[in-house]
Amino acid sequence: MTSVGNPLDLFRLDGRTAIVTGASAGLGDRFARVLHAVGANVVVAARRADRLEALSADLPNSLAVAADLSVAEDRERLVQATIDRFGRIDVLVNNAGIGHKVAVEEESLEEFRATMELNVTAIWHLCKLATPTMIAHGGGSIVNIASMLGHVAASPVKQAHYCASKGAVVNLTRELAAQWARKGVRVNALCPGWFRSEMTAGMESDEGSQRFIATMSPIPRMGDEHELDAALLLLAGPGSSFMTGQSVIVDGGWTAR
Repeated sequence: MTSVGNPLDLFRLDGRTAIVTGASAGLGDRFARVLHAVGANVVVAARRADRLEALSADLPNSLAVAADLSVAEDRERLVQATIDRFGRIDVLVNNAGIGHKVAVEEESLEEFRATMELNVTAIWHLCKLATPTMIAHGGGSIVNIASMLGHVAASPVKQAHYCASKGAVVNLTRELAAQWARKGVRVNALCPGWFRSEMTAGMESDEGSQRFIATMSPIPRMGDEHELDAALLLLAGPGSSFMTGQSVIVDGGWTAR
């Protein structure tokens, strides 16, 4: 049997550079801190510059890039700033996204298009921009933050725009993985269930929401942000060297029903 050394090394990212989008709050903030804790040089991106600067101040040798990820020029600037500072990109965590509760009858075409631009087009574009430097340096890992709602309907919570975008991310992940596997770039999706985050603010204290989750979920509660740490590290690091095109669903068993 071949020795693997210390198995915990499979989750280290020492000397590697990781971009995390949507890092100004919630899960994105947590993802950046977790990747930094295992040795990565972290580049954090979002629109709220003040929050990014505060986060970067907590993470030595990190870089904050204020950017609107729905704008193509800002995506290009983010990738170039990362290469200028660190010379390479090894990990890309596409976390930035939007979504809200609205019935289809009340949802505007502009809202739907804006959701698809940030939740899907921006991910496609950032993957395209980051991959050449990954290939040039021997490979890399892309983690697209999708959702369990990319696999099942949200109703009675009405979110057609969000479900459509996250379903697209799941299959975009498969296609990019198939195209780039032989070039050393792995692409996987992390699909959270109901987690406490900025997007779900208020659900944790709303009795109706909590009854709904407790009734529908085999583990009858919302997830805590640290409960995504292990899945993120698996997908971002060498521990998943034989995984690509997969969706890792962390949802308390919601989609198992």
